Amino acid sequence: MSLKDQYIAIRQHSKTICEPLQTEDYVVQPVVDVSPPKWHLGHTTWFFETFILKPNVIGYQDFDPDYNYVFNSYYETVGNRVIRTDRGNLSRPTVIDIMRYREYVDEAMVKFLCDEPSPELRELIILGFNHEQQHQELLMTDIKYILGHNPLFPAYDKGYHSPKTDTSAQKFIAVKEGVYEVGFAGKSFCFDNELNRHKVYLNDFEISNHLVTNAEYLEFMNVGGYYDFRFWHAEGWDWVKTNKIEAPMYWHLIDGFWHNYTYHGLQALDMDAPVCHISYYEAYAYAAWKGMRLPTEFEWEVAATQFNWGKSWEWTESAYLPYPGFAKAPGAIGEYNGKFMVNQKVLRGASEVTPAGHSRITYRNFFHPHLRWQFTGIRLAK
Repeated sequence: MSLKDQYIAIRQHSKTICEPLQTEDYVVQPVVDVSPPKWHLGHTTWFFETFILKPNVIGYQDFDPDYNYVFNSYYETVGNRVIRTDRGNLSRPTVIDIMRYREYVDEAMVKFLCDEPSPELRELIILGFNHEQQHQELLMTDIKYILGHNPLFPAYDKGYHSPKTDTSAQKFIAVKEGVYEVGFAGKSFCFDNELNRHKVYLNDFEISNHLVTNAEYLEFMNVGGYYDFRFWHAEGWDWVKTNKIEAPMYWHLIDGFWHNYTYHGLQALDMDAPVCHISYYEAYAYAAWKGMRLPTEFEWEVAATQFNWGKSWEWTESAYLPYPGFAKAPGAIGEYNGKFMVNQKVLRGASEVTPAGHSRITYRNFFHPHLRWQFTGIRLAK
């Protein structure tokens, strides 16, 4: 597929995700970690305008010079920006304005992509594609948070297809000690945090072929797991008590039965489905209660060809750190991943809302330990 066709398809998919929304849904920001859908649509457009069109198209005119301030996310190199917590306070630009902005930039990009770019520029354009796909996943998780915290629990899309639950027998896969290679290899796209490929030494370990299910996690809850400090990191125990956490996000006890919010609305809890929307703290506590642990990201990567993954992002016991030889790119693009390599845990795998091209064994997602709005789950190791 040509760059132009890829661009058109990816940009259309962002709009398709938003088709079930009402106008009011586009502007809500319930918490700092959730951005309004209209902001995602504007920010991904700003990326192409700022990094592709303005530096490379002679005479290009900004759609609106103020949009750099509104839609810059965290790029210090590019200038000042609206504080993240204030994204939901922007009644203007309107949803209609942002759709016009997308059309304006799309028209310029399609025209620009009629000619073959230089290898360096091609690489940047492909980064833009992957950047928008990352925001497509964030759009889905943010929409779920927005609707799932509405007291009416409205459905996002009753035609949404949830992934089928794996009901095969659980077993633990043994991996022998040794030196293994990890990290991305090949000529296709990867993010800079997946490089460089390098060797790691692993001791003998075993890893489950299944994610922990809702039924299994409920056992932990029923024996008082949220009230027993022995299973928690001190920071996690503080988080539980301060925030009065008693169950995964989106779980609701109604008339003695557990329900959870899904894209179909509020439904009875599927006991066989993988537990998700939990923090690292909860994942660690559950593993400790079971007398096991979470895998490191390298154990996960080495074993991942031997089990099914992709239903939920999986917490690992690894801090988000650079690989040997990692180097940030010059300029604003160098702010993409490297600046976040502190105080975060690595997640591996993918989720039901991850774009297909982002489901690869070497992909490294990363979040702070307390966050739960992403599709996050547990795979045990020992």
